[in-house]
Amino acid sequence: MQDFESESFAMGVDHSQKVKATPIATAVARVTVQSMNFRPFSLPRAFIQKRLHSLTGLWLVAFLILHLLANSQAALLVGEDGSGFVKAANDIRTLPYLPVIEIALLAVPFAIHIYWGICALMVSEPNSLRSDGAKPSLPEYPHNHAYTWQRVTSWILLLLIAAHVIQMRFMENPVEAQLGAEKFYMVRVNRDPGLESVAARLGVKLLDSNQIEKQEKELPQTPKSDNPVDAQLYSQQRERIEALKSRPLEKNQVMAVANNFGTAELLMVRETFKLPSMLLLYTVLVLSACFHGFNGLWTFLITWGVTMSQKSQNRMYRISLFFMGLLAFMGLSAIWGTYWISLRV
Repeated sequence: MQDFESESFAMGVDHSQKVKATPIATAVARVTVQSMNFRPFSLPRAFIQKRLHSLTGLWLVAFLILHLLANSQAALLVGEDGSGFVKAANDIRTLPYLPVIEIALLAVPFAIHIYWGICALMVSEPNSLRSDGAKPSLPEYPHNHAYTWQRVTSWILLLLIAAHVIQMRFMENPVEAQLGAEKFYMVRVNRDPGLESVAARLGVKLLDSNQIEKQEKELPQTPKSDNPVDAQLYSQQRERIEALKSRPLEKNQVMAVANNFGTAELLMVRETFKLPSMLLLYTVLVLSACFHGFNGLWTFLITWGVTMSQKSQNRMYRISLFFMGLLAFMGLSAIWGTYWISLRV
């Protein structure tokens, strides 16, 4: 500050005189003071939302990899009757605080990503389509098409993931019952030429509606005695019958009773992928998820400044395409191979 004053006197500025402020100078000074009155570490809300949306997307890509890797073991390890899938499903089932993990690490990130994704979809417009000039149209650039497909797959995933969760988690999820120290897991399946053979190899018992009705009739109306052990055993037997009856059976259907959760899940997956309609829907789901996830990973690295140069972006684009194809192969293997290759007979 002292140097500035010395320079001022040298230039002939008389600091003893008062300078009269003009209206323009007063306005400029007021704007300058107001512009300096800012909060130093504040970030725009949209910036924070986009970054959190991006981070939750990265987390969901990691889940997608693990999910399809586990599912592929139902088909790729031919001759092992899906033992890898069974082990993976049982290991997940035995995790401590599993409901908390599912809510905190899956449901919440999914909800955040979906909400902010829909907000982005409402304001974004593709520029890869032909236009009459009223809207931007740049179809000659491949990444513009990727931008468009990222939004198309968003709607596909929103619908198909919701249907997937409803089917696998609520409609066809194995019913659990306990008898003594042993637990049983039951799923409803349709008879097919290879079911008896597969059930025998997996150690699964198949019960039709007549057999379930017979077991119910053979069960006494009351416990054998007032002994607490007998009363508990009777209650468990009654609950097991109710579990068997919880899924109404048609003429060609049976309840498959397994002694572990993973085997029951494997039979549920096998049952799902017998149907051509399910094969097509899950094929669309897997391809959409793989494209959406790894195209999103590529843009994530640009957004966070990891790949700044054109060279690094091109390299990461090729890497993303490779893992997109690899993961799609694992997912499609589970869809088309669980029944038709690994567990048909």
